[in-house]
Amino acid sequence: MVNIENLTELYQGKKVLITGGLGFIGSNLAHKLVKLGAEVTLVDCLLPDQGGNLYNIKEIENSIRINIADIRDRDSMNYLVKGQDYIFNLAGQVFHIDSMRYPFTDLDINCRGHLALLEACRTSNAEVKIIFTGTRQVYGTPDYLPFDENHPLRPVDINGIHKLAAEWYHLLYHNVYGLRTSSLRLTNTYGPRQIVKHNRAGFTGWFIRQAINNEEIEIFGDGSQLRDFTFVDDVVDALLLAVASEKVDGQVFNLGGEKPYTLLEFVQILLEVCHSGSYRLTPFPEERKRIDIGNAYSSYAKIKNNLGWSPKISLEAGLSQTVEYFRQNKAYYW
Repeated sequence: MVNIENLTELYQGKKVLITGGLGFIGSNLAHKLVKLGAEVTLVDCLLPDQGGNLYNIKEIENSIRINIADIRDRDSMNYLVKGQDYIFNLAGQVFHIDSMRYPFTDLDINCRGHLALLEACRTSNAEVKIIFTGTRQVYGTPDYLPFDENHPLRPVDINGIHKLAAEWYHLLYHNVYGLRTSSLRLTNTYGPRQIVKHNRAGFTGWFIRQAINNEEIEIFGDGSQLRDFTFVDDVVDALLLAVASEKVDGQVFNLGGEKPYTLLEFVQILLEVCHSGSYRLTPFPEERKRIDIGNAYSSYAKIKNNLGWSPKISLEAGLSQTVEYFRQNKAYYW
């Protein structure tokens, strides 16, 4: 079993394409790949208000290639996938409320875009290995906890349905055409370079911003909702390990945090790390209440058993690193 400490041989000199590469997870992955000696190309269309941010790759900009392109552009994808050894397919629209307000836009980005990429790989580079980032949102309201990969799939919003469809496109192209594809279902990823400029990208980034600003954080409901949290470096490690094994081909894997926390516990730890901010409980807005899933946290036993991955960074340590990063680079994210 390949471990995260000896991946240099796997990536040294390899050509790697990251879609959504200027975003939160993509840019953190790019930093690690550069250290491993990979030849990295980032693809991002820099849609307004999404995660793309050129400052995310400021420290490595001379060591990578950047292509401002949209994965929905089939001609661009046909050109960009050629010669690549590995593709990390991270592009997508991830805002749940936006997906309900603008369902056809979400459909276009999260379904047609991924079909364009997969078709390009099928016709122009059928040997490439593709890792897709899915979401635990596909499970919807859990029947049992922690939910594993056998849990029924019933997304509660448009974004979840389209992310599930994109995941199944990847699995279908493995089953029918033999493409080496797999999906990692992420859960509440947080860390440096995440979106904090608005509250549409999930609560973690917005809460971090409010705490740093010494503002009052609104917790919807009574704060007892359970969630698990994965630090971005742990997610990057999982992505890197997924490429290293044939066991992942045609498979899905949950990621997860070290243990579940209530939202109130998350906020209290965050405020202790920041030494600033406050919180109050407030009723759910109706549009959020309709798609809330209550308690939700993942079992990562399958990926641990197959790849040896488990989260390493505690919530306290991860939040400390995140807060320090944003305090030092606030001007580029606020």
